[in-house]
Amino acid sequence: MTITLKDGDVVIELLPDVAPEHVRRIKDLANAGRYDNVAFHRVIDGFMAQTGDVEYGNMENGFNARLVGTGGSREPNLQQEFSDVPFEPGIVGMARSSHPDTANSQFFIMFERVGSLDGKYTVFGRVVDGMEHIRNIKRGDDAANGAVQNPDRMIKVRVGE
Repeated sequence: MTITLKDGDVVIELLPDVAPEHVRRIKDLANAGRYDNVAFHRVIDGFMAQTGDVEYGNMENGFNARLVGTGGSREPNLQQEFSDVPFEPGIVGMARSSHPDTANSQFFIMFERVGSLDGKYTVFGRVVDGMEHIRNIKRGDDAANGAVQNPDRMIKVRVGE
């Protein structure tokens, strides 16, 4: 999967052997253009950059700064597909609520190793090129749990290139 950011392309190797249902969902949403122009709404230095709210996060069609981060797709939530892949820099995992079976469309890309996430969130990919562009994403406010004012966005997301 290739994500075009303001500074260049990020290539993510999808891991269907680790999380087949999550990879299928990500591909379907990307192929439908649902991730294009979606904000990085929560970005915490030393932790991760979160995006993928296709309901409230499209900065060119229906962006809602108050609700971004609470939405998903029209598809049902996914059951967890936890693995032993560690959450280290460049790992891409699915965001969810406190219940493990609530991942839908949102995902996050790790800046650093955070072992407390291991086995508790679904890993579906890893950055193989362009991590420097991920590191340049605008950070959020620490006092607001990483919420970003005027956030950066995924300009375009493609699968299979």
